[in-house]
Amino acid sequence: MLKITKPNDNRVDLELSGSLTADEMRAGLDDLIAKSEGVTNGKMLYTITDFQFPTLVALGVEMTRLPALFGLVNKFSKCAVLTDKQWISKVGEFKGSLFAGMDVKAFELTEVAEAEAWLDRQ
Repeated sequence: MLKITKPNDNRVDLELSGSLTADEMRAGLDDLIAKSEGVTNGKMLYTITDFQFPTLVALGVEMTRLPALFGLVNKFSKCAVLTDKQWISKVGEFKGSLFAGMDVKAFELTEVAEAEAWLDRQ
């Protein structure tokens, strides 16, 4: 499941759990792109639970959306990653270091308040 919500004009939240099919990936990424319209200096809260690698077809869908996804990087300045898997935390923070201008910080699933506070800090 990939669920995208927009709690305010400058924030987008993603919830990922389990494995994604191609249809779920397509719908989720299209929703993310649509909900990111008009966002500037945005914040993102990304919650990952029960992570399973997407199907190969779903990964192919993601690859077709890469140009639009790279365009999103400039819309967001911070991303807090909530997860129960330490390796996902490390990968998330490493990926964040590849995108100039976006701070990425990982938190334990139980640290929702801390992640929210970090996102709200200037």
